[in-house]
Amino acid sequence: MIVWLNGTHGAGKTTTSALVQQLIPDSRVFDAEKVGETLMDITPGLPETDNFQHWPPWRPLVVETARRVLDYTGGTLVMPMTVLIEEYWREISTGLANHAIPIRHFVLHADQVTLCERIAGDTVLGPNSPFRLKYLEPYAEAARTWLHGEAEVIDTTHLTPAQAALRIAEAVKS
Repeated sequence: MIVWLNGTHGAGKTTTSALVQQLIPDSRVFDAEKVGETLMDITPGLPETDNFQHWPPWRPLVVETARRVLDYTGGTLVMPMTVLIEEYWREISTGLANHAIPIRHFVLHADQVTLCERIAGDTVLGPNSPFRLKYLEPYAEAARTWLHGEAEVIDTTHLTPAQAALRIAEAVKS
């Protein structure tokens, strides 16, 4: 099974995924961003883009990597990865379904004020990361139009990552 943690940057996916992994027996964290980083390392580089998700190989490589890891290890993969383009989500989720891999899709949501505060205090990418800030509106649009209808929404506005992880783990186990 895959437990996919979606949501915009600053929602707490990376932190929460590590905590979810500790709560679900026989689980591992697989950050699909590493697939994008591998594509970014190709030289000479692939066509210029502002997001590796736009490269057509990224989505099937995420599916294939997840499938291969699960074939090898079994268990559950916890995957923290923002996917805000519905077509991309359909491609990934359909690809996983074609391999009979069940997905529990969660969106970690926080209100815009909270997201801005978290981004302002980010110690990893630095305060007020332009990269993270530029995804606030695309996230809001995806949430309004399709994303929240495709997932179990966990509002993290007033939750700690540990509380969010516990809710996710309990939902998966039930």
